[in-house]
Amino acid sequence: MSTTPDYFDANQKSWNKATAYHVASDFYDVPAFLNGKNSLNSIELNLLGDITGQSLLHLQCHFGQDTLSLARMGANTTGIDLSDAAIQQAQALAAQLALDKKAAFMCSNVYNLKENLQGQFDIVFSSYGVIGWLPDMNKWAQIVSHFLKPGGQFIFVEFHPAVWMFDNDFTNLQYSYFNVEVIKEESSGSYADKNADFKQLTYNWNHSLADVITALLQAGLKLEQFQEFDYSPYNCFRNTIQEGNRYYIKGMEHKLPMVYALKMSKPI
Repeated sequence: MSTTPDYFDANQKSWNKATAYHVASDFYDVPAFLNGKNSLNSIELNLLGDITGQSLLHLQCHFGQDTLSLARMGANTTGIDLSDAAIQQAQALAAQLALDKKAAFMCSNVYNLKENLQGQFDIVFSSYGVIGWLPDMNKWAQIVSHFLKPGGQFIFVEFHPAVWMFDNDFTNLQYSYFNVEVIKEESSGSYADKNADFKQLTYNWNHSLADVITALLQAGLKLEQFQEFDYSPYNCFRNTIQEGNRYYIKGMEHKLPMVYALKMSKPI
């Protein structure tokens, strides 16, 4: 599917606006993170395992909490994101935590990464709310494969495409499960601060499980694990109820798939 730079420009501006609100939000809880809290969840931690001494590329890292958590776990990390404001915050956090030798950050569109970054990594990682900002899964999968060493692993956790079929209140099926259109949205606030006083104009794309997995297989990766979960570890949707550290859409508890996870490898 073709795209235009205007989509990415609008999304970058939106993320630049959102970053300051996110850094100050209870959702991201930066004070707890600075005091040592690991921002990662059990889903991805179980797939990652021991990453001590591994080189790791984190695609679409936002302002770096997960990248820095991975560095605290012993990896040598590189985080990339479209938002220059987010990357500036990530670099500031890395310096504040004295992790700037273990965690490097770069502002780049994922699709342009070959032009901006050299080398290959033991692990490529990406998680939660990332591929909806990209129109073409084949192009994305080729980037993942390009930066993965032979024998390396791709760890990917994402919100389930079934979630994105609903309107924001989860009262109606509004969008196709398949990537048949660019989704233009104008909204106020964000998932991390729903009352934040700023407006967003964003462009998104839905991607079926088949599109994602097939693209990665065609890029030369081997599927090791595929998992689906009936909850979100984040309270980022409307009309949720909480059970421990898990969030469900009210009325759809234990019925709606909300997250999926992939572990893939690049053959030697």
